[in-house]
Amino acid sequence: MTISDTLRYTRIPLAHGSGALPAVGFGTLIPDQLATRQATRAALEAGFRHLDCAERYRNEEAVGDAMQEVFEAGTVRREDVFVTTKLWNSNHRPERVRPAFEASLRRLKLEHLDCYLIHTPFAFQAGDEQDPRDAQGRVIYDPGVTLVETWQALERLVDEGRCKAIGLSDVTLEKLREVVASARIKPAVVQVESHPYLPEWDLLEFCREQGIVLQAFAALGHAMEPRLLDDPVITAIARRVHKTPAQVALAWAVQRGTAFLTTSTKPERIRANFDISALPEDAMWEIRDRISTNVRFNAVVETGVPGFIPRVT
Repeated sequence: MTISDTLRYTRIPLAHGSGALPAVGFGTLIPDQLATRQATRAALEAGFRHLDCAERYRNEEAVGDAMQEVFEAGTVRREDVFVTTKLWNSNHRPERVRPAFEASLRRLKLEHLDCYLIHTPFAFQAGDEQDPRDAQGRVIYDPGVTLVETWQALERLVDEGRCKAIGLSDVTLEKLREVVASARIKPAVVQVESHPYLPEWDLLEFCREQGIVLQAFAALGHAMEPRLLDDPVITAIARRVHKTPAQVALAWAVQRGTAFLTTSTKPERIRANFDISALPEDAMWEIRDRISTNVRFNAVVETGVPGFIPRVT
């Protein structure tokens, strides 16, 4: 992986899949369909070449429409765009994996996926209800399927050639070790919450040892308290290098060897989040050594319920 002033164009070769993951990625967790379509198109036009989607976001069709608009206009080629989507918790049973995969492909209007992730390591009650709850409002889990069984179903998708790589999302180091130990095809990508307030150094080190790409979501702290972008270390570096605090945090993510996802519906913000440049080495050390705040903003790794996705009632 080459780090230079062209940091935004960094691609990380996949050791356990085909192709290379663009380190700078655009997340499509946007509730409104029209806003999703407009933002996805703006992201592709700004230079983003990785789109991160999910069955659970309920907007894959809008993402697919935006991609087709850009492809048909001839401004971006399909082969230059890395598309990820995710298997939701209620489809963990092996017999449900292929139908869920095919449905995502249809909604995205694609012939193949570059990467397919297990959205969380928690299996919910199988069925079309994405958020199954009992009478007391508690999540109904499915004890009848293991994470390894679900992983084996994803491996078969790779065997068939319509999915170039597979991986995990919202996973702890313990769960990742469990899958790696039994996998015939190791995870190519692991997507977890990570930012300077949650650097996940132990997980990153294990991923490096195993040839797995760690991809950070909520790379800017998701605008939650305590606000990462107001951190004095980050803001001081931003002033020094004439970049925004967001651009500093995103550059840090790529320079330490990870990929990241960022989301916005504002074209100017989308362009700014793509416009990152390499930080001086002393800035990298400052972020590692002088930031002591440690906080996880999304408790999904404990429950399987993504805290950033509102429940539909």
